[in-house]
Amino acid sequence: MASSVLLVLLLVWRAGAELRLAAYYGDHMVLQKQPSQAVIWGYGDPGANIIVTVSKDRNVMEKMTDIKGSGIWKVLLSPMAQGGPFNIHIRQYWTGQESNVTLNDVYFGDVWFCSGQSNMEMTVSQIFNASKELAEASHYSLVRVFSAGLVQSEVELQDLASVSLPWSIPTAKNLGHGDFSYFSAVCWLFGRYLFEKLKYPIGLIDSSWGGTPIEAWSSKRALRECAISGYSKKAASLSIDSGPKVLSVLWNAMIHPFLNMTLQGVIWYQGEANTLIDTSLYNCTFPALIEDWRKGFHEGSDWQTQRYFPFGFVQLSTVRSKEHNDNFARIRWHQTADYGFVPNKKMLNTFMAVTIDLGDENSPYGSIHPRDKQTVASRLLRGALALAYGDKSIAFQGPYPERVEVDVARKSINVSYKGDILLRRLTNNTFEVCCSAESLCHWSPVSIATSASHTVILHNPECPNSTVGLRYAWNEWPCDYKLCPIYNTDGLPAPPFITFSQKNSGWTIS
Repeated sequence: MASSVLLVLLLVWRAGAELRLAAYYGDHMVLQKQPSQAVIWGYGDPGANIIVTVSKDRNVMEKMTDIKGSGIWKVLLSPMAQGGPFNIHIRQYWTGQESNVTLNDVYFGDVWFCSGQSNMEMTVSQIFNASKELAEASHYSLVRVFSAGLVQSEVELQDLASVSLPWSIPTAKNLGHGDFSYFSAVCWLFGRYLFEKLKYPIGLIDSSWGGTPIEAWSSKRALRECAISGYSKKAASLSIDSGPKVLSVLWNAMIHPFLNMTLQGVIWYQGEANTLIDTSLYNCTFPALIEDWRKGFHEGSDWQTQRYFPFGFVQLSTVRSKEHNDNFARIRWHQTADYGFVPNKKMLNTFMAVTIDLGDENSPYGSIHPRDKQTVASRLLRGALALAYGDKSIAFQGPYPERVEVDVARKSINVSYKGDILLRRLTNNTFEVCCSAESLCHWSPVSIATSASHTVILHNPECPNSTVGLRYAWNEWPCDYKLCPIYNTDGLPAPPFITFSQKNSGWTIS
């Protein structure tokens, strides 16, 4: 059950408290492997000595520290190769007395953190082929899962106030516990696919809450970068069934407690709630969140989590086949900091799964919750393998235009792409042109006439002499399931884009 925490007093050391670990440690967990060092931390008596021993058939490592006046202790383990199982034994010595805590069945591998709103929260039991996915869960015993409880707080918490699923070996029951409960389907499938490629342990942490705007997941520091100090009336009027909307309350309770953990990377699926507020801010708030999380995890782990760790995200899918506005299109564009693609200068070391072609109008959970999470995870996997694991042979981005040429005489527009393209269908409304130089464009659809290996040719009878703008897939439901017009040879869809002609300098392509 979701809960609110207004005071941090229950989550910090109190005089006389016995030795204990932070709430997210437990049997069956995965800790980050080499070259980084995993962090073990917890609470105890100030002045006491702490000894942490990692053992398998024998002791392989021992670390010591003293507990400071705060009652909090922290140990950096030596870099460990992937593998296990290990036991981690923590002993506290204080005034002739000894306290002990032991973690059993611990593996070293890669730890990925998953967060966002309901499309990340959606469980394995809610997706296509759920029965098969759940039945196969036990085949992946080295992919371990953890889910944070739903908690909000007005102050930054040192530790988690609630755990929905402690570290567990995957089963049908804990992957399909209930609708929008645990375990996240996108997180699970991403981790499972990673394990199938890497063949070593993967730890997955899910900390997500449906119906929540990005501002709730952002620290006050990050929000200040975007000059945000309060919510608009639109935010306050969001559905009462949605999650918390107050600034920073989920950062405080569901992100900040994890900062000491050493991570490999993050995947994020969020943005739908922000289509209902002010879409113009997302091109600031999302890059600011990424930068702030990176700084926080890097410093909190004593610089063991990479400063610019890989950050993957899902570009929004669809909700209504009959468009009401272009808010979804605007958020998709702002998810890339208005570049149209990632990584870019404002979003280094990021990767994106484009999902505009995964609409699911018949989803029993509402069309805003498409059930094909397998394709989402497989597209995220490509980005992770390319950026986080350095596999340069993997294409992880769909086609993006590098040049636009207006042929006035032929009443056509040539759109050239950086790589080979496949045209899956001819459409007369996915591309649109702006025929006015005024500040507010009037957009008119133009049809695809033909294509070549790198080029799409558009028929442009609307305004061959005065075309000033071109955009692609700029609506709420751009195309039917896996039937957008343009893909690359690996089956990745072209992302939406918008571009304008500049006087004396041609067309601007980010």
